[in-house]
This record gives sequence, structure tokens and C-alpha cells, in this order.
Amino acid sequence: MPNRLATASSPYLRQHADNPVDWEEWSPEAFARAKAEDKPVFLSVGYSSCHWCHVMAHESFEDETVARQLNDRFVAVKVDREERPDIDSVYMTAVQAMTGHGGWPMSVFLTPDGVPFYGGTYWPRDTRGGMPGFVDVLRAVDTAWRDQRDDLLASGSRLAAHLRAVNELGGAGAVGPDVAARAAAATVSQWDRELGGFGAAPKFPQAMTIDFLLAHFVRTGERSALAAATSSLAAMSRGGIYDHVAGGFARYSVDAVWLVPHFEKMLYDNALLLRAYTHAAQVLGDDGDGPRFRRVATETAEYLLREMRSPAGGFWSATDADSEGVEGKFFTWSAAEFDEVVTHAGEDPATFRRFYGVTPEGNFVDPHHPELGSSTILHEPAARDEADAAFAQRLDRVRAALYERREQRVHPGLDDKVLTSWNGLAIGALAEAGAALDEPRYVAAARDCATFLRDTTVVDGRLLHTYTERSGASVPAFLEDVAYLAQGLLVLAEADRDPAWFAWARALAADADARFAETTDDGSFTGAYFSTADDAETLLTRPKDLWDNATPAGSSVMVDVHLRLAALTGDGAHAERAERTLARFVPRAEQAPTGYGELLRGLERHLAGPQEVAILGARDDAATAALLGVYRRRWRPGSVLAVGAPGSDVPPLLAGRDLVDGRPAAYVCRNFACDRPVTTPEELAALLG
Repeated sequence: MPNRLATASSPYLRQHADNPVDWEEWSPEAFARAKAEDKPVFLSVGYSSCHWCHVMAHESFEDETVARQLNDRFVAVKVDREERPDIDSVYMTAVQAMTGHGGWPMSVFLTPDGVPFYGGTYWPRDTRGGMPGFVDVLRAVDTAWRDQRDDLLASGSRLAAHLRAVNELGGAGAVGPDVAARAAAATVSQWDRELGGFGAAPKFPQAMTIDFLLAHFVRTGERSALAAATSSLAAMSRGGIYDHVAGGFARYSVDAVWLVPHFEKMLYDNALLLRAYTHAAQVLGDDGDGPRFRRVATETAEYLLREMRSPAGGFWSATDADSEGVEGKFFTWSAAEFDEVVTHAGEDPATFRRFYGVTPEGNFVDPHHPELGSSTILHEPAARDEADAAFAQRLDRVRAALYERREQRVHPGLDDKVLTSWNGLAIGALAEAGAALDEPRYVAAARDCATFLRDTTVVDGRLLHTYTERSGASVPAFLEDVAYLAQGLLVLAEADRDPAWFAWARALAADADARFAETTDDGSFTGAYFSTADDAETLLTRPKDLWDNATPAGSSVMVDVHLRLAALTGDGAHAERAERTLARFVPRAEQAPTGYGELLRGLERHLAGPQEVAILGARDDAATAALLGVYRRRWRPGSVLAVGAPGSDVPPLLAGRDLVDGRPAAYVCRNFACDRPVTTPEELAALLG
């Protein structure tokens, strides 16, 4: 019989609806029951595409004996970390303090007042390999709760005090080019010069760090920053972390060579990587790996449109690593099946076995199902010649045939919730890629997504965090929702020319400052933002976005938002707020630059700008398009663009500007001082440098 989670809005929670565990959703009622029954709370936090979450569910939460222990001795609460990032943030910090590491599934024991006193991540059902078994953990915690409660409560109080302390930021630092230079040098020192990426295995894409290095190169010409960024992008695009059949990237690589991924695919990773590959293609143009990066950006955008977009226009959250209970089964190939598909496509199997690294021995075995034997993760052992049009046509035939065959397999699970924050990233990435790659469909998809969010996630004038077709919109917006969406809308406004997107972004920035900003007793902005609004549910602590993790910190994104708004409106208050946030975080960014990629990218915008470009002309006019083409040919990390018809005054950068002798005109300004308007692409190129 299904438990309470059967009616949950989260697809992840509904995955646990048939567990024998008597799960509760996070609610005051759950904690009231724990208090009334004098039981500790067992908090389990995960997400739908989390492989080890599935493993723990199968081993423990589907087990009748384990469920009996949980139901008799605890109040079990299940949380989707993507639906409630605030809860995840508070208790992940606690687990990291208790154990020295974190991850998902996250397993935490709390008092009925929500104070954590013991925790960890994945525990197997039974003790093995030096890991305590979950059954033993439950027994030990229950005994301690009954016999050593005073010690547990004292430990919890100390931990709660620690959580409040780590939520505080240190003093501000100086904001200048020397900070960016030191951060870039420190990042390059972590670059794996042989294999690409940063640090040792497991390797994550680090899209924000790569974007920072690209922006640093554009401003300074520092070649080592460019090399670290582009070698990493090239290595990832050749490795198994990239889906060579359908496009798009997996979450991370378990090895140092980018070959074996954790096969889940996340919307936010692909949005951030689409942005990075687009920028790299603009930076390199036709040189070096520029054509490769343009192709990978195109294939990633096509993947998002084809496989991650809902019919209504929003983008789903993720797909699983597993299908039919086997990790990577959907994505890997036997040599025999690969040969069969390529032969059916009319191509030579030996040629494409070499190209994709397919061998009879394979290169991957699911560690949980070694009895199934090995298979091959497609990758490019040697880089292809992007200029070979004839081979590209042959490869397209093979990819289409492989895709058609793969579509006949059982697909990995889909998390079909639409998160406002991650959709904001997708809006910005698709709009920028569409403008830079001259592909209107991507801009249209970004526009449709923004329209969908406006129509579904704004309820009674307030933005909400998540939407499912089954349950509608729910959960009050977090800072990440407000910030990511504002940034995406500002990028979309440049590509789409609709002033409504600018107006909405401006309103969102005002909301961030009104409800999320940290202020002193006299009302002054400290430079920091809370993750939750001032009227949100009260948790053990009110978390702050302190660093750029797998997704950007909302505070880092607000730097970019305010700098863009300062340039588009001429309002210096926006620049002042951005500079205050930069000053507050740069001491941390210098110490751990790969944890502050988005913030450092904001610093590069601050150092390179503001350059304001206004282009006046009719929407479908060829001369206007030619001027826009010059601007979009290269990535301009310190610039903003406003495009409109004569008489437009939204954004304010357009106000008072007109055609020149009846011809479309471009106005280029720096620090609000403008050159004379120009009307030809050649003149604009000269002004832009």
C-alpha cells in the first residue's frame, strides 16, 4: 500500500511511495509527531537521478526489517534536495562538520526540534568494507537516544552553534585586477595539462571556472588561462562524459581521463556547459578548436531542445544514470551491436570502431553487476578533423542510426519537475547560443521557456521555485530562482529585443535586494545574500549562498545582474551593490578560486566594463542584422547590448537615440561616455576593437 509520498509533488519523493517505510514529507506535522512520540527524526535527502540514492533505497528502504526499525523507533522524513535546497544546505553543512565530507544520499538524525546530532551519507544495509551497516546505525542511534540523550542534546547544541558561525563571512577585500590575476594563476596551477580539467579524479566539468578563464584571457591576453580552459573543453568533448550519440554531458567523470562518466544528465550542467562552449567558440572563431566548440555547443543545444524540453516550453530537471537497474545500460554498446548498426547505416564498422574506441573487450563494467560483462562507452581516442565535410556527413549517418537503435532501449528515469532556477540558466544559455551561433530556434526556445515560467511559476505576484504538471507550482522562490532568472532574462532581452524581459529582470533584482539581501542594523547592504527570503520558513539557521558549487551561488549571479543593470540603466546604485558583493567574497575567491568561478566571472565583467552598445533599427532590417553580427562575432564579457526601434526607451540605454540619416545606427559607450554613432559594420568593428 503506498505511503504518504504517493501524493508528493516531487518525482523523487514519489519514487519512494511504495517503500514499507512510513515516510513523512518535511512539515511541522512531522516534527510535532516526533515530539509527541518522543522519537528522533531520521532525515533522508536525495534527488531523482542520484545513483547511490537508488542503491540505498533498494538495499534499505525497500527492506521490511529496516522499515520496521525506522517506523518503530524514528519519524522518517524524506526531502528532495532540488525541491528544498534550503533544507539540504543547512543539514549538509552539519554532515560535513560531523564527518569531514558530504554527498547524497544524505542521512541525518535530528531531535524533534530539528537539531542534528548524528549523520552521514550512504550506508549499506549491513556492515561491509569498513562501512557501518544502516541496521547497526539505527540500533546504535536508538540506544543512544534512550540511554545517552543528554550527551546527544549537548552535542547537537554545539553543532547548531557551529552552523551559525560558519554562515558568517569574514571582512571585505580590495577589488582589482591583481585579484583576478592571482585567482587565474592559482586556477591554472591546478590544471591537468596532460588530460584537461582541474585536480584529480573524480573530475567535474567546472564550467564556471572555465568561463572565468576565458573572460580573463579576453581582457588580459593571458595565454595560460586560455590553454587551461580550451584544453579542458576539448578533453571533455572527446571523452565519455560527452554523449556522442545525442549530445549533452553527464554529471562528472569517475576517472581522470574523462572516459567513464556518472551517467546522469542534469539540466544545470548542460546549460552551464552550453554557455562555456559558446563563449569558447566565440573567443577562438575559426582557429584551433573553435569549430569543435561550435559543433559541441550546437549538439548540446539540440539535446536540450529534443530531450529535456517539456511540450509546454519549460525544461525538465534530469535523467538517471540507471535503466533496468543497471548503470549506463542505456548509453553503452557491445562491439557486435555497434557493428550491426553501422553496417545497417551503410558505413564501414572498422572505421567507426576506431573513431569511437569500440573494442570487443569494452571499457566499462557496472560495478554492481559485473556478471553482465563489459561494454563500450563511446569516445574519441583521437580528435576529428572538423573541416572534413565528407567525413562529417558519414558520421552524421552513423550517429542517426545509433540514436535510432538506442531509442528502442528502456530509457533512464526522467525527473520531470521544472525548477525555476535551472530554467533561468537554460534561458540564458540558449539565448546566448542562438545569438552567437545564428540559430533563431534556440532564442525562440529561450523565449518560450521564459513565457512558460511567467505563466506558471508566478502566483499572486510571487515567484515560486518548482512546477510539475501533476501538482502545479509550489515552494516559495529561493535566491537562486530570482538571480538565475534575472540573469537569463537580461541575456534573452539582448537576443530577443523584447523589453518585457528587461523589465521583469529589473523587478526580480529589486526583489532580491528587498527580501534576500543581508543588511546591518542601520539598513546598509553587507554584500551578502541569504538563500531564503525574509518571510520564508524558519530553519535551524538561515543559509547563505557562500560559494559556487555545482550551480552558481545566487550572490555571484547577482554581481553579474547588477553590473548589467548598471550599464543598461545608468544607475550607479547597481554597480555599488555589485562591488560590495565582490569585496565581501574576493578574499575567499583568492583562497579557493575553483569554488568561485561565477563570482570571478563577475569580477572580470567589472574589470572589463562597462561597455554599453545600443543598436537602433527595425527588427527584420538587413543593415541592423549586419551590425548585430559584428557585435556577436566575439564574446564581450564586459559589455551589454540594447537593441530597439527608434523611440525605444526600455532599457534606458536606448533612450534619446535615433537612426542616422535614416539608417540603422550603433552607439558605443564606455563608462557612459559615447563615441559618435556609426552605421556600417566596419565602423562598428573598429569601435569595438
